[in-house]
Amino acid sequence: MTSSPPSAGLGFIHRFLPGAAGHIPLLLLHGTGGNEDDLIPLARRISPGSSLLSPRGKVLEMGMPRYFRRRSEGVFDLDDMMERTDELADFVLRAQDAYGIGRPVAMGFSNGANIAYSLLFRHPELLAGAILFRAVLPFEPETLPALDIPVLLTLGSDDPMISPQQAPRLGAALARTGARLTERTLAAGHGLTPEDIALAETWMKKRAGEFGA
Repeated sequence: MTSSPPSAGLGFIHRFLPGAAGHIPLLLLHGTGGNEDDLIPLARRISPGSSLLSPRGKVLEMGMPRYFRRRSEGVFDLDDMMERTDELADFVLRAQDAYGIGRPVAMGFSNGANIAYSLLFRHPELLAGAILFRAVLPFEPETLPALDIPVLLTLGSDDPMISPQQAPRLGAALARTGARLTERTLAAGHGLTPEDIALAETWMKKRAGEFGA
């Protein structure tokens, strides 16, 4: 894959890197303070050959990009989250047409994992799967969609941003949708570890035949 300058088209500043035929595309969703470049090296390791679609979050918190607003640490602006989720879903659909890619697997970290969760529940047909690093349940869905897709969720047992009471809720909600969930709690904090990366790499290889077109 060759690198190219970020594009401001399709409604988001983003980077698109074309991949090889036969590989599932990845939608990369960075954490707070990240940008469209952050997860590209990780994605290249986890799924070599995949096309990469990486939008930058539009919300700024003290100058740091995010995908939706929060009122304080751990307290999300749910109205803004819903609006931003729908806006991001529209971007993904436009990007599919513009770049000729199929349904992607979302790979999100922290704030990016949270909006990926929101995409799964508000737009269940949009994604072919998801890798959620350090996600927290940002809202309790009123109804649960049917998600017959693979999902990997990794949590940190010593994560200061996700309480022990919060940690099990997202996995439980995903399991109730019918998602083919792989959930792991690692001896880690909020940051990613080599074990997260190895798990995601192995998961992508094992699940390669399960992603729908």
